[in-house]
Amino acid sequence: MNFSVEKEVLLSGIQTVQNIITSKAALPILSNILIESQSKGLKLTATDLDIGISCVIPVETKEAGAITIPAKRFGDIIRELPTNEVNIVTKKNNLVVIETGSCQFKIMGLSRDEFPRLPEFKDREAIKLEQAVLKDMLRLTSFAVSFDEARYILNGILFSVKKNNLTLVATDGKRLAVIEKKLKQEGDKDLSIIVPIKAIQELNRNLKEEGELSLVLGGNQAMFDLGNVVVVSRLIEGEFPDFKQVVPAASENKIKIDREEFLLAVKRAALLSTPDYQAVKLEVFKDKMVVSKSTPDIGESREEVPIEYKGKETVIGFNPSYLIDVLKNLPDDGIAFEVTDSEKPGVIRTNGYVYVVLPMRLG
Repeated sequence: MNFSVEKEVLLSGIQTVQNIITSKAALPILSNILIESQSKGLKLTATDLDIGISCVIPVETKEAGAITIPAKRFGDIIRELPTNEVNIVTKKNNLVVIETGSCQFKIMGLSRDEFPRLPEFKDREAIKLEQAVLKDMLRLTSFAVSFDEARYILNGILFSVKKNNLTLVATDGKRLAVIEKKLKQEGDKDLSIIVPIKAIQELNRNLKEEGELSLVLGGNQAMFDLGNVVVVSRLIEGEFPDFKQVVPAASENKIKIDREEFLLAVKRAALLSTPDYQAVKLEVFKDKMVVSKSTPDIGESREEVPIEYKGKETVIGFNPSYLIDVLKNLPDDGIAFEVTDSEKPGVIRTNGYVYVVLPMRLG
């Protein structure tokens, strides 16, 4: 193998794939990146056996070939090279020579034969999505995923396709985020898959504001083809809870409030939160909401935010993080926040999006 490439282009490719590599890989080969020099460019691939990611970057190929290189060391070396033009050659016994005009490194690689092959999805039907739409949908749901391994079924996002509707759902048992969008094409089959959060994080990093992607299923795996970047993931197997039972009927009594003002007031109150005293108190009146926090031995805060509200006055507590997560990601200037009483969940609904958050006891 022999190719030349611009340093920044190669570094960008390495950074695209190396996020999924862990320092405690089960097999030594999983700490490596597979690099394949082809006529169409250089393909870089990494996998942890649950998720695989590959990307293609432009290079000048002088001789095709493939080898695997330790990811961290390879990235560190490329980052510190003095000039932009890099030449990489493989020698006998898996020796890799990395050269610029004045600098040379030799590092040991491993044969590509030991590297796990990513599954292929030939001749399978693809669902087309706009990258910007999926990026928005993930932004409004991924923060609600559970990281409790005892409830592994909630450690990902449910993707549900029915005809030409795509619904994404995430919950950790204390809050629920649901968003629905129309697809451009109408499919003839329904599907329901749970994509693990690690794959979601890789998608979030690589989705662009333009262009399409293809979602292809094969057995218990899914492939997200973004063009130059492909993410392949095992799916979480099992039955996702029926989220429709959790979403309350729309309430007549909505608190109309400026999203940014609400967000900043909750953030300020949260400064006095501790693990034992998390809840922020919301006192709802006709024309104002009082956001307050009192923590024994630490202090207290109180702030008034103007609102429009026609329902009964109420007092309710919430985990401030659960409000901050949604308020900082919503695009709207103003929101309608539904609260009925101190025991019932709060709900935000806007443009096909629903966020349900359970209250916390105060005191």
